[in-house]
Amino acid sequence: MTRRLTLVASLALLSTALSAQIAFGGHPYGDKAEKRGMPPAVAVHLPAVDVATLMQEDAARAAQGIKGPFRFGFEHATDYTTQNSGSWFTMPNGDRVWRLQLHCPEALSINLQFSNYVIPEGARMFLYNEAGAVRGAFNALSNPGHTAFGTAPLEGDRITVEYIEPPAVAGQGSLAISTVVHGYRLLGKGQDRGFGNSGPCNVNTICPEGDNWRQEIRSVAHLVLGGGVCTGSLINNCANDSTPYFLTANHCTEGNNSNASWVFIFNWESPVCDPTENAPMDHSITGCEKLLEYPPTDASFLLLNSTPPADFHPYYSGWDKSGTAPDSVVGIHHPAGDIKKICSSHGPIIEGVMGSADCWQVTQWHSGTTEPGSSGSAIWNQDHRIIGQLYGGQASCNNNVNDYYGRFNLTYPHLEEWLGACGDSLDGFDPEFYVPPPLDAAITSITQVPNVLCNSDSIMPRVTLKNNGLGPINYVNINYFIDGSILGTVPWYGALQPVQTVNVDLPAIHLANGLHQLMVGASNPNGGVDTNPLNDEDSVLFMVNSPGFGTVVKMNLDRFGSETTWQITSQEGFVMAAGGPYNNSSSGYTVNTPVCLAHDCYTFTVMDAVGDGMCCNYGLGNYLIADSESDTLLAGTGTFQWEVSNEFCVNWVGIESREGQGGLLVAPNPGTGRFTISFPQGGPWQLQVLDALGRPAWTGTAGSGRKVVDLGAVANGTYVLVATDARQRQVQRVVVQR
Repeated sequence: MTRRLTLVASLALLSTALSAQIAFGGHPYGDKAEKRGMPPAVAVHLPAVDVATLMQEDAARAAQGIKGPFRFGFEHATDYTTQNSGSWFTMPNGDRVWRLQLHCPEALSINLQFSNYVIPEGARMFLYNEAGAVRGAFNALSNPGHTAFGTAPLEGDRITVEYIEPPAVAGQGSLAISTVVHGYRLLGKGQDRGFGNSGPCNVNTICPEGDNWRQEIRSVAHLVLGGGVCTGSLINNCANDSTPYFLTANHCTEGNNSNASWVFIFNWESPVCDPTENAPMDHSITGCEKLLEYPPTDASFLLLNSTPPADFHPYYSGWDKSGTAPDSVVGIHHPAGDIKKICSSHGPIIEGVMGSADCWQVTQWHSGTTEPGSSGSAIWNQDHRIIGQLYGGQASCNNNVNDYYGRFNLTYPHLEEWLGACGDSLDGFDPEFYVPPPLDAAITSITQVPNVLCNSDSIMPRVTLKNNGLGPINYVNINYFIDGSILGTVPWYGALQPVQTVNVDLPAIHLANGLHQLMVGASNPNGGVDTNPLNDEDSVLFMVNSPGFGTVVKMNLDRFGSETTWQITSQEGFVMAAGGPYNNSSSGYTVNTPVCLAHDCYTFTVMDAVGDGMCCNYGLGNYLIADSESDTLLAGTGTFQWEVSNEFCVNWVGIESREGQGGLLVAPNPGTGRFTISFPQGGPWQLQVLDALGRPAWTGTAGSGRKVVDLGAVANGTYVLVATDARQRQVQRVVVQR
């Protein structure tokens, strides 16, 4: 126990000394330069690239079984510095701002490599595009102790580099852009910019196939080497001390000496299994040292410039140098520059040779595959230990055979000075040293409950149950409540292993109109007591609008749509709908957003992030809310500062009586509670009397002709009578007044 605590303490100190995350937030000046009186950024225009020829070259490499680096961009060699390019501007507070705009004609993205990156404490650098996307702030801690830097791709054919230097450190910083990468592919996206560029047989790591490999998944990173990408993994050493050793492929790194500005992106994973969704790429480390490039097994062994910080949740994979052929294998990788995937094979795995490299040959993948971009990704045996890294092969979704991995057992003698000598195998290392409670069933999410339920009175929730304990869970009670009252219990039976999840569908729940809370809790796992009750429950608020009425929020934006947001809130403060921020545009544009509301009053709020509304020097913005009949419910101009709020009503009082036009006749109206209803042609009729919040106060049925309705049990007030038959719906206001 003492040894473990000492090790944890030493790891904490090591993490504090070496950890760095690449970006630290904040805002540049120049994304709103015109408003701040700044001149336009000086632009440099780089040559166009021959995309067709580049694509042909890439296809030829793939046909030879070469799986990396997967090229996504053309590298322009440059020498743009804060001394010979761009322009300087001094802000009223004394900050000196250097800006340079880079234009790559028809580029889908741009990323940069800096051969000189010297940023003193307090200074910061940003990158941003014309759509308002911002990267940064990058500062002295983004690559501590090093004078080179790299950035991940930013979409668009124009990006601006902005360096801000406070007066206290004036003249101390220096930047030199040595490479501008013209992206002719969007990483993770197809030509239609839809997400998910790799083959359809690939499997997202969040899917059940990844459940038994959660730790190893955390060790894998997407490696951006200028204009190409590969994959690699953090690997453990015998000291279990979080030294950031990284294993990838020699053919990815050989001949590329810009390693000080390579970018390692961790945890780029789809949050759902299907369909694939994008995720942030902000868990990144820049730069590394090459320790070994070994062509006989196509291995490249690196030391990252920084230890991945705790919020990356890094894991250092174990390894096996025995040379024993595995029974089954798993690969985790970024095929075609796509979001992280997992593949598996249950054999046979045999010794083989590709080119001049000694390899393990995966004769067939049984789930998933590899592609260009997967190069350098590790292969793990059935004991969760690395036995090699991907060299190349024929495998693809259309021809899923014969991939070759350089053999770790033959590489290891050349790595022993760094990894140490501790037997034929080493387990992985988790710096978090988290020991889960022995019995812990958690509810992690509630889905299939819309924020606003429109023209329906029932939900069918799905909840996710997770095992956060040490051993398997075979039984759990799932209890569900509406507005604090229990509705029922669903017993779940199965075999849920530690860290695994399962979805459980609840029965249909019927609800009255209005705001509701669904709460779901897990209890009695395996018939015992849950030792961590803090994660037993989850809840969701939602609104039922039945009947619901279609409205449209029309936003006519000014040129700075990225500043504009809005929301509609109910009288209880519930957010019914929200929108923005939007993209910037040179001439502004219109956004129409459909919203389902009830017969009620709401508050509409428009907000501007800068405090100058949606006008006047930047376009004459305005807003309008209309109902399904195109009648205006609310309209306003863009002339405000930080925000403006107005109340509007979807008002059933304004519904015209249909007397004399074949509609409902209610008499006497107002009345003391006893009403005679005359119906138009049709029927039989379903009747509802709704209160001002849309909640049923009385229900009944009627044939054709007339019916006497007794509302003596309802309170004084104004109600809506809704009569529905198979062909039509009639609505009339009814006033109870005693």
